[in-house]
Amino acid sequence: MSAVYGLYPTPGAAQHAVDSLRAAGVRDEQITIVSGEPYEEHEFAHRDRATWMWYIAAAGGVAGLAFAAWLTRFTEVAWPLPTGNMPIVAWWPNLIVIFELTMLGGILAAVGTLLVTAKLPGRRQPLYDAAVMDGKILVGVDNPRDAAAVERALAGGDVRRV
Repeated sequence: MSAVYGLYPTPGAAQHAVDSLRAAGVRDEQITIVSGEPYEEHEFAHRDRATWMWYIAAAGGVAGLAFAAWLTRFTEVAWPLPTGNMPIVAWWPNLIVIFELTMLGGILAAVGTLLVTAKLPGRRQPLYDAAVMDGKILVGVDNPRDAAAVERALAGGDVRRV
């Protein structure tokens, strides 16, 4: 892996580095930003916030609900247990199984979405430096086309090559 990154002491300096990288022709998808805390007041913190995870988890929950309703009804109709004046398909006791399978569908869909969107498990080592936990902000580019231009854009910080 070849990468060029800079470590910055303040969020303002990191924002300036991101703006300089954009001016140098680096696309937002290529820029990596790692910090030990969120900086919501700066623009670089809002790059990747749109996600479909809620919709996918809800769809998993609906699929789990449909499967649970089918499973409980199918089981009770396939092996009926006559219990006097009570119906064969009893929905109140089935609600426990329906709830659990609905939650299982939603949870599995959410975890699956998380693994796919976070690219876990990853084959590549992510761009990281231990100084991030000391309060620094990492701004870098993986496999830059023009490493010299990226180094010039990151000149305000502690620039390193990996």
